[in-house]
Amino acid sequence: MTARLLELAERVLRIEAEGILGLIPRLDAGFLKAVDVLQRCRGRVIVTGMGKSGLVGRKIAATLASTGTPAYFLHPAEGVHGDIGMVARDDVVLALSNSGETDELLAILPQLKRLGVPLVLLTGTPGSTLAKQSDVVLDVSVAEEACPMNLAPTSSTSAALALGDALAMVLLELKGLRPEDYAALHPRGTLGWRALFKVADLMHTGEAVPRVSEDAPMGDVIREMTNKGLGVTTVVDATGRLVGIFTDGDLRRVQLRKEPIVTVSARDCMTRSPKLIGRDELAAKALQLMESLAITSLVVVDDAHRPAGIIHMHDILRAKIV
Repeated sequence: MTARLLELAERVLRIEAEGILGLIPRLDAGFLKAVDVLQRCRGRVIVTGMGKSGLVGRKIAATLASTGTPAYFLHPAEGVHGDIGMVARDDVVLALSNSGETDELLAILPQLKRLGVPLVLLTGTPGSTLAKQSDVVLDVSVAEEACPMNLAPTSSTSAALALGDALAMVLLELKGLRPEDYAALHPRGTLGWRALFKVADLMHTGEAVPRVSEDAPMGDVIREMTNKGLGVTTVVDATGRLVGIFTDGDLRRVQLRKEPIVTVSARDCMTRSPKLIGRDELAAKALQLMESLAITSLVVVDDAHRPAGIIHMHDILRAKIV
């Protein structure tokens, strides 16, 4: 019985994935026209749909709004009872209807036509009544629903949601939305934290930056690392330029050498060409780089290639950037 349940779950995921992948060959001039209509919108994008399509529409509206495209959801059943008054002439309507025959959407269609607002339709039935009345039709049909009875909206809603995300992300790119702009729309939570903090906000600077000369004996190197408490020290030449870095890992490797540790200088065992990061880079990018390289610190240099700061993984984690 357990194996059967897992097989069913796997079938659902596979069918839904295939439904989404099936949209890729349909990314054509129609998709680009929809993007153009949405980008040119001088008002707001009004997303509408009934039932499961309506729930997907709410998510699409939220994604658009959070990525720089003003949008809100209009329940079509409420629309025929007065809420259609929220739609203005400068708006664009993005409607979802798998059948293309949704009564509530057809009921508000005359008012939308009177306002002259463009109508972009995501539908599984390109030849439907709604499709014939739309300015842009995006085909989100799927071969089958993931429901074992082929009834419950599953693959079709996943496909519509994915194409809605595709529209939102393309619009985000065209608008040139920056991480700090995105953060301004998410002032609470880790989304805002991740996007707002830059390396310069968290890095150690000035006297807090561990620094030894390349001629420094190992005793001085260990003392500097201990005093600064970052598990690392930069190594500089006579002009103060960064020439290397010495880490706890380097210290362990030195101890495995045959020669006495007191006879070794920083130059003899430092890691040359250390990994750097710019002060204006996002702290989230610094964390990703550290994780990919399995290191805990990155060095920031100034225009003369002198150590200007060090950012440690713990600094980023303390800022709740995870």
